[in-house]
Amino acid sequence: MVLEYNKPATFFEESLPIGNGKMGALIYGGTDDNVIYLNDITLWTGKPVDRNLDADAHKWIPEIRKALFNENYALADSLQLHVQGPNSQHYQPLGTLHIKDLGLGEIKYYRRTLDIDSAIVRDSYERDGRHITREYFASNPDKLIAIRLRGDINCQIALTAQVPHQVKSGLGQLTMTGHATGDAQESTHFCTILSVKTDGEMAASDSSLTITKAKEAIIYIVNETSFNGFDKHPVREGANYLEAVTNDLWHTQNMTFDEFYARHLADYKTIYDRVKICLNKGGRNPKDLPGAKDRRMTDEMLLDYTNGNDQTPYLEELYFQFGRYLLISASRTKNVPANLQGLWAPQLWSPWRGNYTVNINLEENYWPAFVANMAEMAEPLDGFIAGLAANGKFTAKNYYNIHEGWCSSHNSDIWAMTNPVGEKNESPEWSNWNLGGAWLVNTLWERYQFTQDKTYLKNIAYPLMKGAAQFCLRWLIDNPKQPGELITAPSTSPENEYKTDKGYHGTTCYGGTADLAIIRELFINTIAAGKVLGLKNKEMEQALAKLHPYTIGHMGDLNEWYYDWDDWDFQHRHQSHLIGLYPGNHLTDATLQKAAERSLEIKGDKTTGWSTGWRINLWARLHNAKQAYHIYQKLLTPIAPRGVRKEDWKAWHKGGGTYPNLFDAHPPFQIDGNFGGTAGVCEMLMQSSIVNGQCSIELLPACPEQWQDGAISGLCARGGYEVSFEWKNGKVRGCSIKAKKAGTLTLIYNGQQKKVKLKAGETQNIKTW
Repeated sequence: MVLEYNKPATFFEESLPIGNGKMGALIYGGTDDNVIYLNDITLWTGKPVDRNLDADAHKWIPEIRKALFNENYALADSLQLHVQGPNSQHYQPLGTLHIKDLGLGEIKYYRRTLDIDSAIVRDSYERDGRHITREYFASNPDKLIAIRLRGDINCQIALTAQVPHQVKSGLGQLTMTGHATGDAQESTHFCTILSVKTDGEMAASDSSLTITKAKEAIIYIVNETSFNGFDKHPVREGANYLEAVTNDLWHTQNMTFDEFYARHLADYKTIYDRVKICLNKGGRNPKDLPGAKDRRMTDEMLLDYTNGNDQTPYLEELYFQFGRYLLISASRTKNVPANLQGLWAPQLWSPWRGNYTVNINLEENYWPAFVANMAEMAEPLDGFIAGLAANGKFTAKNYYNIHEGWCSSHNSDIWAMTNPVGEKNESPEWSNWNLGGAWLVNTLWERYQFTQDKTYLKNIAYPLMKGAAQFCLRWLIDNPKQPGELITAPSTSPENEYKTDKGYHGTTCYGGTADLAIIRELFINTIAAGKVLGLKNKEMEQALAKLHPYTIGHMGDLNEWYYDWDDWDFQHRHQSHLIGLYPGNHLTDATLQKAAERSLEIKGDKTTGWSTGWRINLWARLHNAKQAYHIYQKLLTPIAPRGVRKEDWKAWHKGGGTYPNLFDAHPPFQIDGNFGGTAGVCEMLMQSSIVNGQCSIELLPACPEQWQDGAISGLCARGGYEVSFEWKNGKVRGCSIKAKKAGTLTLIYNGQQKKVKLKAGETQNIKTW
């Protein structure tokens, strides 16, 4: 599993990412000036939220409801602006490292690789006949980024930043201090230390180091920030980052580069090696395999995949494992989950603030975590949701006059902001949505489903789920149009717009299907969690039974709106009303599934990167192997890096897809599409469910004919099982299941079913033919 290129990166979307879950780097690999962007996932603008903000905003809710039930949707849209708060803070880049080769002469034989089996970037070239190699990795156990230069080394090393900063140089060391953009007394501060060991000569001047006459130079980079939690002021209550970074630096003296790498590799492979995949081995292009003569570069492979119609399984496997690599590299900091860009942000102001978008994108980041055997990577989400719950109690009271439970809205940031956004002047289509918490807590339930950890369910998941459900119980109102039903009002369907039967183009409505689907999924799961713990939720059960039902529209689709209105854009990227199909599990009625399928058909195939990732999973859940694979192919559409002149696009495409470095193209880059693609492959190969306490695992539910032969090991299934199997000619030919706890499951494969009973810790090999 190797990404390989024969030239340095010119653009961000060509750079190669490394990360230890807190610090990250983007390797450009230039020969004259090797630019390396540095990030720390805890470096954000801002400070803890004001919990008394907009304390009387809730007074507008009755007025909005009155306008809605008078069918005055234009007035409702305008009144929604009063129920908006500030937008989120910004995720910011840490620094920029320049390694300038001071040598002269012609460059030949450049190669740059990211080995995702070993989590290391390497590049090499010849300058005037002299060979130079460079290696880069980010270690989680040792909290550092390490770089080794070998060959005839004559270079200048400089450290700078786009945020306010200063750099001091000393012999063998650069120290950079600074803070996120904004008032220094109100911002997160940081200290980055870069140390160099070399067998050559070294000199320091201003903010750089110069190395000459060396055969080897080793660079260690450590960083700490003053971020001390979502509710701690980053200056007055900040972490002692100067002491922490000094300790990190002293640690770099304890071991050699090779010893640090061995520790990094062991840590990484403990997680990464759990899942292995092989899709249609006989159909691989020999030029795609590592070590092959005349090996195709990854960007060439991506272009050929779409334009040359060479749909190599190797690229499909590579993309799958790259998603796992990215989550391991970006999500290992307590209480700070991967953001819209994972943790890789080269720009001072990232698109969409680099924040947490909670109406799909943050959830999608963690879809592969459990099924692809990386449950630890979702742990940062637990503490983050707890922060949202703490702040969300005040948002529920201030904006909605609800004094039970908690809510969270469209966007958040490292400060666990929960208020509706929009600055009182942005469209309600995204700004006024308040069911982020209700959707997000289902990830906690998923952890329990996969691990069967009752202690976790009791102490962490259930209280947060219950709090989100309590808000929803109070947010639901009696439907004046249909007595006996419960609906939400005001309601929006995230980022989508409708056209009424009177021709009005708007966003605010009542009883939107997406709202009710999210609440339905939440209530079902919270009730089930309560039963596991011996707790009753009678009020929730009664409310669940009274929710306005799904309806089918005049086009045979699942209605997204209370009425049978058309979408303003039939091909809109969001499909939030289908959450009950995926990632939820309650949309099992055959008639409704047929309507959901019709909704996907109407939306078509052309959409953005993260939405493409979602649609793979939706089609797979519908057991439509042909269409799920077709959408996976769409996700691998080659997209030109931003900044490339249009006349140089040549074979590159527009819209959603994949950049040359395999980053997801929304466009621009959003990491959620990578994770949706990885989850989609899992969903095509295996699906699991627990209904009324009965677990079932289905193998090859949506396996396309292009993957007729293959094998996968280490997938996790609900119920606490780890599954490995292989298949030939589309039929499962061998399966083993390992149980974390004793249990009985129904295994579905090759058109048949088999009951399997396992003891805790037992692995059972099952004959499937």
